[in-house]
Amino acid sequence: MAWFSRTVDSQVTLIMRINEDTLLEGKSVVLVPYNADHVPRYHQWMGCPELQQLTASEPLTLEQEYDMQRSWREDDDKCTFIILDKQRWADPAVQEEQCMVGDVNIFLTDPSDSSLAELEIMIAEPSYRGKGLGKEVTRMMICYGVTKLGIRKFEAKIGLDNKVSIAMFKRFHFHELSVSEVFREVTLGMTVDQAVRTRLLGDMAFMQEREYRKDRDSRQEVTSSHATL
Repeated sequence: MAWFSRTVDSQVTLIMRINEDTLLEGKSVVLVPYNADHVPRYHQWMGCPELQQLTASEPLTLEQEYDMQRSWREDDDKCTFIILDKQRWADPAVQEEQCMVGDVNIFLTDPSDSSLAELEIMIAEPSYRGKGLGKEVTRMMICYGVTKLGIRKFEAKIGLDNKVSIAMFKRFHFHELSVSEVFREVTLGMTVDQAVRTRLLGDMAFMQEREYRKDRDSRQEVTSSHATL
């Protein structure tokens, strides 16, 4: 199970919006930009009390969820992807929203240091937890953050009771930075040194980057052609 908690200059703004048309394909997942079509499913997820507790989130109306999506998409310091089941997504007959399993964010936490970012991951669909997706997405986002966003230091805030997620991050060589008994969470951190780069970035073949709009339009064209047969 993978649960992690829910004014920059123009150069950083450009960097953090780099994923507007980015699709990342891994072994079991596909990461795509969070757009308006994803909001109804996301809103359904966030109506779950368990998810609200795990992500420290308040329930929103559907209209507020659309406002939040637009805010995230336009945010100068946030980079958000929706996690899709690759096997289901490979079938053009399955709508993209039906392939959604969670989301992942990288966001800048210090306006004076654009190399520091917090990583958040949510596997929202219960049937997809415990299958290694969180580990795969974490590796993908660390690689993307380092190579595309210039991130050199990562942090993750995790609930103290979430032993599985804490253990997973520690396997990526995150170490404990602080513990908050008030918020019942631990902050883990990792600096991307040469050893980390060699270990995580040595083989980037597992992740392919493509243009999201082209892939989405291609899927829609296949679906349309099948519908007219």
